Amino acid sequence: MKIYNTLTGSKQEFNPIEQGKVKMYACGITVSGEAHIGHAYQALIYDIIRKYFEKKGYQVTYARNYTDVDDKIIAKSNETGIPADKYAKDMIKIIDKEMKRLDVDEPSIWIKATECIGDIISFVKKLIDKGHAYATERGDVYFAVDSYPAYGMLSHRNLEDAKNGVRIENEDNKRNPLDFALWKSAKEGEPFWESPWGKGRPGWHIECSTMNYKTFGEQIDIHGGGRDLIFPHHENEIAQTEALTGKQFAKYWIHNGLIKVNGQKMSKSLGNSLLLKDLLDKYSPEVIKFALLETNYRGDINITDNLFSDAEKHLTDFYKIIKLVSDNGIEIAGEYSEIDEKFNNAMDDDFNTALALSLLYGFFKQIKVYALEKNEIAGKMVSQIIKTYSLLGIFRSSADDFLNGDEKQDDIPLEIKTLAKQMQDARSIKDYATADSKRNEINEKGYNVQITKDGIVITKK
Repeated sequence: MKIYNTLTGSKQEFNPIEQGKVKMYACGITVSGEAHIGHAYQALIYDIIRKYFEKKGYQVTYARNYTDVDDKIIAKSNETGIPADKYAKDMIKIIDKEMKRLDVDEPSIWIKATECIGDIISFVKKLIDKGHAYATERGDVYFAVDSYPAYGMLSHRNLEDAKNGVRIENEDNKRNPLDFALWKSAKEGEPFWESPWGKGRPGWHIECSTMNYKTFGEQIDIHGGGRDLIFPHHENEIAQTEALTGKQFAKYWIHNGLIKVNGQKMSKSLGNSLLLKDLLDKYSPEVIKFALLETNYRGDINITDNLFSDAEKHLTDFYKIIKLVSDNGIEIAGEYSEIDEKFNNAMDDDFNTALALSLLYGFFKQIKVYALEKNEIAGKMVSQIIKTYSLLGIFRSSADDFLNGDEKQDDIPLEIKTLAKQMQDARSIKDYATADSKRNEINEKGYNVQITKDGIVITKK
């Protein structure tokens, strides 16, 4: 089993620190807004990686964090008038709800930055004692990059390159422009905690290092996150953690690609963010997963107008063949080892979901031939596909449910779909009077509406 390790810039055979066990951490969401498709993609990828390790027989401890104190959250608090801690808690509830709709499993351990403040203060104090950090008169604490000669090992930059690649703030109290904040002194109106350096809050980078240290100890097997986190976030995590422990922090660094929309990087500033809830209102979780996993995780995904509709078409074709097998009286049961072996070969090569999904077209072509011949091999092949590919979050529906749910939506008028969306939105904020009113309007126009775990299902009376 080979994994691409950003640290070495190459694929390496996976050998865990402790035989038979995997300690894995993935940077989660900074809860300054609702979950978008990029958040969903990252959560999906590391959930699949965890599941594949488990399939291979490893005992996996998978930790994931919520950053619930941060500059962006404070800015949102100031914008909305909602206290930062309440804003973060409310947003976590909303994000959890959407991730459940997407059918992504929980990690083994959830960690929140605000639950580790005491641990963060202790971590920072130890770095100061070791000469790797320093406090300023104002009460800020910075990591001294010059004290850690290996800085830049992950992003493969020297210090001069790093200076050109990071936004340098004009702070007179820094000894070196690259030094980064471990503890930030509190500004007026900001949330704060008491510390040896005065009132303040943790910097972003120290949060993940401390959460890792608290959860796993000095070393982990795998650290994951988006490619945009390599520098400076993950670079800084390595520096501060290894400066404290004197040991290699993570053996393998895995980074997923970025989401682009029609060729442009997705960002709030460009106004092209795709909220997960909006996609789930339009497509089933299986369709969204199929579309995202057709690109290998290290590559960027370009979301075009046809990406999800094409994925829906392919899955519909596959489910129609599954239905054909059943309709021809063939029992869907048994095993077909070749399918599982080819899937494993693809996933053993750096979790290549794109290759694994491409195999389905050939499999289903064979299944259709066997189904028309009423050959029981068709049932065995379908049974194996369902067992094997459920790891990717697809083929979890019955053929009838998937096909009926999709086909019934094709001819529904936009007016009815809009009313159904308004009904769902009202229900999500517990405005049941408005939700009932919208449902009545839909019924009066000759349609029924049902909100299921896969989204809205509308049928004509």
